[in-house]
Amino acid sequence: MIREAMLYEKGEGERVHCYLCAHNCKIASDQFGFCGVRQNTQGILNTLVYAEAIAANIDPIEKKPLYHFLPGSVSFSIATIGCNFRCGFCQNWQISQASKRSQKDKPRQGHELMPGRVVQEAKTRRCESISYTYTEPTIFFEYAYDTAKLAKETGLKNIFVTNGYMSKETLETINPYLDAANMDLKSFREGFYAKNCQSHLQPVLDSIKLTKELGIWIEVTTLIIPGQNDSSSELSDIAGFIAGVGKDIPWHISRFRPDYEFLNQKPTPLETLKRAKDLGKKAGLRYVYLGNVLEDSDTYCYNCQKLLIRRSCFDLIESNIVEGKCHFCGKVVDGVY
Repeated sequence: MIREAMLYEKGEGERVHCYLCAHNCKIASDQFGFCGVRQNTQGILNTLVYAEAIAANIDPIEKKPLYHFLPGSVSFSIATIGCNFRCGFCQNWQISQASKRSQKDKPRQGHELMPGRVVQEAKTRRCESISYTYTEPTIFFEYAYDTAKLAKETGLKNIFVTNGYMSKETLETINPYLDAANMDLKSFREGFYAKNCQSHLQPVLDSIKLTKELGIWIEVTTLIIPGQNDSSSELSDIAGFIAGVGKDIPWHISRFRPDYEFLNQKPTPLETLKRAKDLGKKAGLRYVYLGNVLEDSDTYCYNCQKLLIRRSCFDLIESNIVEGKCHFCGKVVDGVY
């Protein structure tokens, strides 16, 4: 579905300047932005994926992953095709790397699912939130924005699962309706972002800082890839940066498994994940979790060290949080409960 895009300006002639994300594309008439799903049509920037859901599922909130935001709840999760990164290790590459740019006559990819219907489905299925996920929500921002506004009116929470490459204007625009985000911090090296994502590091760091400043609950995920971003110095830099923004920010350290263009890469050794967790704790982070493995997913009170939440995979088995506080010592637990 075609709809005029938000967050762009008309330039000279029929050129437009899109400032939705940090690519800041300047697009000639009939051409596409880097994302491949926003097209300049005679000086008007259009989004070509509005309400074209390529995925719509009910997920445990822990799958996002969010461990400190309404734990044990389920979230109605939607996505369209497209992304503003080109990660060769993407686990959802079949839909994230699909593009309207390469589709003749722009046929529908997915099914029509209007914002009102998304909210209705979420309420009917007893979800407490809507997650904009699987692909990059910045790319289908207009769809997410309209849905989030309606969701907020009904008491539903809104969540972005994102690579963090949006602009300051984008974050400030969605801020009144966005309750939580999980942001990827894929590396702490500019070279990694340039080579593997065709992007830059600094805009991601800026987004993490701004999300925290705006009061949106944030958790950070790093997929550790052997030989790419797994050195102790880089992992220490990531942990130190997150702790500098907020020691209450949970850090999810995720195990890489071969996929897409990284099929010859070996999976991340468990020892590497545990080393990263130790470095996170050394940096002062209160909560560090291992992802894609069946251990180290429980939450402990940073004050008294007693068990707060026991998890089995994405299931909440036991909770000792009462009215947002540790049942044992009474300390407020960081997060939204």
